[in-house]
Amino acid sequence: MKIHDSIIECIGNTPLVKLRSVSKGLKGTIAAKVEYLNPGNSVKDRMAIRMVEDAEKDGRLKPGGTIIEGTSGNTGMGLAIAAVIKGYKCIFTVSDKQSKEKIDILRAMGAEVVVCPTNVDPSDPRSYYSVSRRLTSETPNSFYPNQYDNLSNTAAHYATTGPEIWEQTEGKVTHVVAGVGTGGTICGISKYLKEKNPAIRVIGVDTYGSVFKKYKETGIFDENEIYPYLTEGIGEDILPKNVDFDLIDEFIKVTDKDAAIMTRRLAKEEGLFVGWSCGAATFGAMEYAAKNLKEGDVLVVILPDHGTRYLNKIYNDNWMKDHGFLESRKFATAKDIINSKSGKDKLVTIDAGASVGEAVKVLNQAGISQIPVKEGDAFVGSLSDNTILAKLIESPEIKDKPVKDVMEQAFKFVGMDNTIDVLSSLIDKENKALLVRDDLNQVHIITQSDLLMAVTR
Repeated sequence: MKIHDSIIECIGNTPLVKLRSVSKGLKGTIAAKVEYLNPGNSVKDRMAIRMVEDAEKDGRLKPGGTIIEGTSGNTGMGLAIAAVIKGYKCIFTVSDKQSKEKIDILRAMGAEVVVCPTNVDPSDPRSYYSVSRRLTSETPNSFYPNQYDNLSNTAAHYATTGPEIWEQTEGKVTHVVAGVGTGGTICGISKYLKEKNPAIRVIGVDTYGSVFKKYKETGIFDENEIYPYLTEGIGEDILPKNVDFDLIDEFIKVTDKDAAIMTRRLAKEEGLFVGWSCGAATFGAMEYAAKNLKEGDVLVVILPDHGTRYLNKIYNDNWMKDHGFLESRKFATAKDIINSKSGKDKLVTIDAGASVGEAVKVLNQAGISQIPVKEGDAFVGSLSDNTILAKLIESPEIKDKPVKDVMEQAFKFVGMDNTIDVLSSLIDKENKALLVRDDLNQVHIITQSDLLMAVTR
């Protein structure tokens, strides 16, 4: 009888499906590797079971142990399946931008889920990276897989996904496109396929607000590239050990909006009910194919997960409209606001070493109410007139102190494609303005008054 011993044995051997509609007019063959047909509905099942079994072999994971991991949801699902079958407990940390469905699914699988803030530095003790490490140190007989730096992640795809693509295309694959998060999927596939044929091109899809593309092109880890974005599962503000940049030929960046719209198109036009990062990977693949693919080429794009993870986001019309992703409701973007200024308002900044008295003069001369604080080329803080006034009334002597002694947190950087509703949600008592870096690497400021003008224009 053809009966599997457990659901774990059903991981892998996912199909390749030709994309017929979204690729119309493009040369070559474009096929999707449909990874939501894994038992946990994502590509992460492959590496999750590999990390667990490798840890069992070398003694890092012992019977009755607890698996603790920081996850965007899908790796957690794969680990939860392994834990159910093998008898482990699970604790997962997730960022608060992850969909409610992902969190609910993990809890349904018996896992404890700790939700952590998104917009903090990775080294911040509140980040989901830091919290997972702390919980591991506090929990007896625990195992921290660390999907970002655990090379079993890459090894899983070298052993399974890469060979499957090679066999399914009969060795005719010429290009692979995949989103890059932890890096294990794309690098494992690339390592295997390039050993078979070094001419195969591997393209990574990144998102605006992530460091990967610039690091690949310049070798510089630029913190100015980091700002909040909505797409889940791709992009990072760290450099995971699983991302081997030598195995990725180039990167393409895709906006949240383009990824969201393509995700909906894949469902309506291809019958593929997929997740948000699948739309990002597919949009990037189509952009690349339009410029580079020729007749006879075979491009494979990896579709990592299933649409059930995003029912309250991508597949919710109201959510899509509220974020300006459906055209029935028109929103201005940060780019529109910057363009409307026509270069009239040059960004005014103050050095962290300048005195508070000097800062007050600059504010008055420029006729502005808040100002970014810089230390060299880095934006390290901010000042606002009402805050300075309150502090001067309390302690007049601070006028001679350096700005760095009284400054508030730095203004957040946001993407050029973020819409007014997203921008307005980021401006509050703690963050009085936003910064935007344009295509020429110039920095602009967006204030509450700018948003009011955009709404009433």
